[in-house]
Amino acid sequence: MRVLAVNAGSTSLKLHLVDEEEATVVEGWVDADVVGHRVVHGGMRFRAPVEIDDEVESAIGELASIAPLHNTPALTAIREARRELEGVPHVAVFDTAFHATIPDRASTYAVPAEWREWGIRRYGFHGLSVDWVAGNVPVSRLVVCHLGGGCSVTAVLDGRSVDTTMGFTPLEGVPMATRSGSVDPGALLYLLRERGLSADELDHALEHESGLLGLGGSSDPRELAGTPAVDLYAYRIATAVGAMAVALGGLDALAFTGGVGEGSAEIRGQVSLRLSFLGDFDVVVVPAREELVIAREVRRLLSG
Repeated sequence: MRVLAVNAGSTSLKLHLVDEEEATVVEGWVDADVVGHRVVHGGMRFRAPVEIDDEVESAIGELASIAPLHNTPALTAIREARRELEGVPHVAVFDTAFHATIPDRASTYAVPAEWREWGIRRYGFHGLSVDWVAGNVPVSRLVVCHLGGGCSVTAVLDGRSVDTTMGFTPLEGVPMATRSGSVDPGALLYLLRERGLSADELDHALEHESGLLGLGGSSDPRELAGTPAVDLYAYRIATAVGAMAVALGGLDALAFTGGVGEGSAEIRGQVSLRLSFLGDFDVVVVPAREELVIAREVRRLLSG
């Protein structure tokens, strides 16, 4: 079964044709037996891959208000691909689905019950990436640092996600390239009430003007080597790993993936050094291969 794996990001569209376990980068909507689409946010409804019809497409669009930088381009790609390749099945594979195993104590916010009924909870993201790493690092207690434009830290116990830093949206957690990560909600209320920022201005600043860019003037940690911005970045990642070690009851291996995780020995070294108090654990680098996870999940759904 030849799978065209579609990974639509906020600034790029990555297409791979996966035949068996061989993935080839392709340009445009090439012939395939099935098309698999990475979708970042599945909300409460989509906790497993699903074949796309008009109703599913509409539901993915509704979730774009929670993850506009991610679901919106995915939806655009789905519509175009369904139009260009209308004779084959299309399947949505969700980043949030891998984190459906997170227990209530890790996924629940301490907010009014009505809010929780509205779906305000921690979903987690980068699930396809973490899934791939977990399958390639066979230890019981694993922490995965996906570090790229977006950054998250996930606790994986015996192959299952049990906690992660991203929450209701991909904005929560550790600092990222241009995203703030977690900020005191009281500070955000202050900016809205006392400094006159609009909701749109606040959203833009948190998504596009914060993180490493806001700290050091560049979103690339290689350009900020040796600066306080990188020190803060590595420190926050290390404290997140420490929290994930609590969820796991210890640490057998620490894995890095994503553009920064794979490419920056300085970041890996700073994070690992700060965690030496945890004792012995392996540090590994696993290249991201989300397209292979997409293909596997598509085949599993359609053959089952």
